[in-house]
Amino acid sequence: MKSALFTGVAATLGLLLASVGSAQASNAHQPTAQARQHGVTVAGGGYMGWTQNKTTTSTAASPMSTTAVVEGIDVSAYQGNVDWSSWWNQGKRFAYVKATEGTYYTNAYFAQQYNGSYNVGMIRGSYHFANPSDSSGATQAAYFVAHGGGWSRDGKTLPGTLDIEYNPYGATCYGLSASAMVSWIRDFTNTYKAKTGRDAVIYTNYDWWSRCTGNSTAFNTTNPLWVARYSSTVGTLPGGWPFYTFWQWTSSPLDQDHFNGDYSRLQALANG
Repeated sequence: MKSALFTGVAATLGLLLASVGSAQASNAHQPTAQARQHGVTVAGGGYMGWTQNKTTTSTAASPMSTTAVVEGIDVSAYQGNVDWSSWWNQGKRFAYVKATEGTYYTNAYFAQQYNGSYNVGMIRGSYHFANPSDSSGATQAAYFVAHGGGWSRDGKTLPGTLDIEYNPYGATCYGLSASAMVSWIRDFTNTYKAKTGRDAVIYTNYDWWSRCTGNSTAFNTTNPLWVARYSSTVGTLPGGWPFYTFWQWTSSPLDQDHFNGDYSRLQALANG
C-alpha cells in the first residue's frame, strides 16, 4: 500500500527504496503498464489494494457504523520510516506491515514499521503479498514465516495475512485456473497454520476472488476475511464469508482499515 500523496521527487525516492528490501528480486517479475500507473515499478513493489490507489488526495469520509470498530492502518516500504506516535494520536490502534512478496522480496523498513507500531502501543501483524506464479503456496508461507510472518501469544501480535489479489506482473489470475488457485491458497494457509498454529487472515476483494477462485467458499469458516472496498459501505462479501474481520476502506492519505469489533475482540484475535 502506498500513500495517495506520492508525487515528484518523493514518489521517485519511495519507489527506489521499495526495491531495497531484496537484492534477489527476480528480473522475471516486471510490473505491467497498469501496475506502473499505480506506482508498482519494481519487482517486490506489490502492496495491498494497489489497483485502487489514487494519485490525488481522496475526500472520502470514514464510513459510519452502528457497531463497534477499531481503527488501524497498513503500510509497506512505500511509507518508509513511519511516525507511529502521530498515528497513535489519531486513534489508530492496530497496524499491518508488509513483510514479504513471493520468495524474492523482504521489506527494508520492516523492523522500523513492525517494532515501531508495537512500541507505541499498537497491536500489529504482518502480511505477505502472494505471487502464485513464482512458487508454491507452501514455499511462500515458509518464506513469510521466516521473514517476519511468525506469531506469538503476547497479546500484541495478530495472525499473518495472505494478500491475494490482482497480479502486478502479468495475467490477473497468475495463469492459474480457479481450482488451481484454491489449491494454492489452501497450500499456503495449511502451511502457515502448521508453522504458527494460527489460521492466516485472507485479504482480497470481491471482484478478484470471484474471477480467480470461482468465488470459492473453501475458507469462510477457517480464515478471517480482510475485504478491500473503497466505499462508504462494505458491499457484498466474497467467498460466502458471513462477516468481515478487517475492512480496508480508503488509501488516503494511506491505507486505513476497520476491525469489525471492539478492542477486546481485537485482543482476542491476537491471543488466538
